[in-house]
Amino acid sequence: MKTALDIPQLLKSAEAFAGAQTKRNEPTLYGVTDGKAVGTLIEQRFMEYLEQHYTFTLGNAAKGIDLPALDVDLKATSLKQPQSSCPYKSARQKIYGLGYSLLIFVYEKSDDPAARTGRLAIRHVIYVKAAQTADYQTTRGLNALLADRFLPVEEIAARRLAQEILANRPAMGYLTISNALQWRLQYKRVIDVAGTVAGVERVYAEA
Repeated sequence: MKTALDIPQLLKSAEAFAGAQTKRNEPTLYGVTDGKAVGTLIEQRFMEYLEQHYTFTLGNAAKGIDLPALDVDLKATSLKQPQSSCPYKSARQKIYGLGYSLLIFVYEKSDDPAARTGRLAIRHVIYVKAAQTADYQTTRGLNALLADRFLPVEEIAARRLAQEILANRPAMGYLTISNALQWRLQYKRVIDVAGTVAGVERVYAEA
C-alpha cells in the first residue's frame, strides 16, 4: 500500500532516483541540445517514480507548482548553465522568496556516437527551502542596510515594502533572480553553498 508523500520521503526518493538515472542510456536524447526537453524528461521521470511509491496531489495551473501539497516545485537544469524560469508574482518574491521550496536536479548530458545514445548524469540534487529562495544580492544588500537602520526609498509602494522589511527582516536568499516578465532563476550559488548553509540541502552529489 502506498504511503502519503512527505518532505523526508521526497528527498530520499530524489537521491535514489538520481543514482539510478545516472546509469541509464537515453537513445531518444541522442543529439538533442534543447535543455528544456531534457529537463522536462527528468521531471516527468521523477514524477512517475514518485507515483509508483507514494500518494500525493499533482500540480495544477492555479497553484503553478509540481507538488502543491508540499509547497515544492521541481526544476531540472544543465550543469553548464544552471538556471530556469518561473512565474512572476510580485517584487516581494525577490526579497522574501518565491513562496515555495525548490527541488533542483542538476544534470550533465553527453552523447555516445558509437552507440548512438545519449546519457544523463545527475551531478547534484539540491533542496532549497522556501525562505532561502530570495535573491542573494538583494537580501544581502538589504540586510547590510538594515544593520544601519538605513533604507533610502521614494515611492509609496517601496516605502511600504521597506516598512515590512524593517518589521520582518528577510531570511538570506541564495538564488540569483533576474528581472523579467518571468523570474529567471540561476542556481550556481545554490550548487556552491549547498550543505553549508541552513535551508539549502545537498540531497545527492555524484561520487
